[in-house]
Parts: sequence; C-alpha cells; structure tokens
Amino acid sequence: MRVRRAVPVLLAIVGLAAWPAGRAGAGAPPVAQARIAVAANFSEVARLLAAQYMRRSGNRIEISTASTGKLYAQIRHGAPFDVLLAADHATPQRLVDEGLAVRASLYDYARGRLVLWSRDATLVTDGERTLRGHDFRRFAIANPALAPYGAAARQALRHVGRWDTLQPRLVLGENVGQATQFVLSGNAEAGLLPRSLAQEAQRQAGGSAWLVPADWHQPIIQSAVLLDHGRDNPAAIGFLEYLRDDTARRTIAAHGYD
Repeated sequence: MRVRRAVPVLLAIVGLAAWPAGRAGAGAPPVAQARIAVAANFSEVARLLAAQYMRRSGNRIEISTASTGKLYAQIRHGAPFDVLLAADHATPQRLVDEGLAVRASLYDYARGRLVLWSRDATLVTDGERTLRGHDFRRFAIANPALAPYGAAARQALRHVGRWDTLQPRLVLGENVGQATQFVLSGNAEAGLLPRSLAQEAQRQAGGSAWLVPADWHQPIIQSAVLLDHGRDNPAAIGFLEYLRDDTARRTIAAHGYD
C-alpha cells in the first residue's frame, strides 16, 4: 500500500522556508526546539530521525513516548506537544476534526506489520499453526483500548478463532514496548508485536518469529500531524517535512516499516 502524501506541501502552507543547512552560528536564526509525541512502537526510530534532523538543521527535538491513546488524552488535556507521530491514522484525524491539529499537515509516514515472536527458538516453526493451536501459558499484546497494534493483534486473534480462548491468558501491555518486555522477560511465552520491536528483540535474545499476514487485520497506517501548539514552531514544521526526505524514509524502512 502506498503511503499517502499531503498536498499542498506543508512548508508552503505555513509560509516558512526549509530548515537551515547547518547549525546556528553568527547571524543565523536562533535555535528552535520542538516536543514530539511518538507512539511507543516508533520511539527508537523517532530518536534516530530526530538526531539526523538536529544534525542537519541545528534545531532541537525532544521525544516523548507512550501509547497513541495516552498521547491523545494528554494532548486533549493541554500537553504542550508540537507534533504527534501516532500508530494509526484515526487519532491524528480526530485531533484535526477537534480543532487541535493542522489539517493540511496530516501525513501517513509508515505502515506497520505484526509479528508473532517468542524467545523460544523452537516455538514458532510454523507460525500459523502455532498461533491457531499452541497452548500458550501467557500471551502478550498491547492493550487494544490504548494501542493500535493491540487492536490489530485482537483482530488477528479473532481471525484465527483464538481471542475468546486466550483472554484468560493474555498479558496486556500499556503500550507495545511493555508488551515486548513481557515476552523478552519470559513473563509471556509469545506475543503479537510490531515488526520493528520484534526485530530488535530477536537481535537481543534470538528466538523465533513469524510475520502475520497483512489481511488478518486492518492496515496499520501510522500518521503524523502538526498540533495547534506547534503551528508556528519552525523546528516542528521542519521535522515533519524531514519525514518526507529520502534519508528519513530509508531509516523508517530499515526498521521494519513499509
């Protein structure tokens, strides 16, 4: 699925020039700073992108992470974030509809995938068979009420007829990062996790993994939006524009996103 691109270009809408080519120096504009609210699944990639952007622009980026649902609640209660990188499209759209974000800045920056992962290298040899029939002691997903990846995991479990039977054995993470830690620590035998986090967990601990078919759940489209608090913040505007840069897109793809 091709990621949608916002038209017209964000910088033209807000009437600001592109970010500076180097760090602020004599005669350069003062360094700007932006606070970016990032869905937990994208936290490490966002930090890498922020570092790349800061080296290029001289501006400063502060990253705060939580589940998309929690970030939405914080924004609704006045948290001074300038940009939201959500794990879905619906939450940024909702903020636009509520007058809390800039409509023309809404941009789909990545598409996520789910992976069945276990620390046990012998458990996931036939992923579909394991998910459909294994007698899991504990099984981890993110809370579907807070995290889009948790909602997708619930859809996948319903697809294979396991949602009802596994409910007493589910370990719900407040976000996908916590769900991943449940599997890494052995508190859950396996879990349905974002591919990006499952790849990192496998680098750390080995184990076994299987990519869940994309048509077992609704597409996980991750969208970014400029929040009303950041509509005049050049660091926030520049960072959003940087997400479209080829360097940024290669970084995103390298970490398990379509």
